[in-house]
Amino acid sequence: MENEGETGMNIEIFSFGFKYGVPEDVNYVFDVRFLPNPYWEEPLRALTGLVDVVSDYVLNSKEAASLLEHLYPMVLFLVKENQEAGKEHIKFGIGCTGGRHRSVAVVQKLLSLLHRDGYLASGFHRDIEKDSL
Repeated sequence: MENEGETGMNIEIFSFGFKYGVPEDVNYVFDVRFLPNPYWEEPLRALTGLVDVVSDYVLNSKEAASLLEHLYPMVLFLVKENQEAGKEHIKFGIGCTGGRHRSVAVVQKLLSLLHRDGYLASGFHRDIEKDSL
């Protein structure tokens, strides 16, 4: 499969909090609120999914392993299909409740996987600073 660097496809993945609204300018939205929530662990609550201890808490769960086993191939499939349809840009939104923990960790992991495989994806975290403690 060609990567976006070769084809010019602009891949963007970002996190958001459902409680702040579903983004309108996105092609695909995935809900990760079923993953273990660091918010309920007092030492992790004030941190974000950018911190290793929070990311590990989320991503080392059996739920996250299963999610990534399915989601990453789906992302690659959607990129390929959109490329073949002549699209130049694709945007994925990954949402959890507040957009600070679970969705952030998943976005960072997806970006890491895409970069590992030669894709030039970008990302951001829309709601990471909202409701900061």
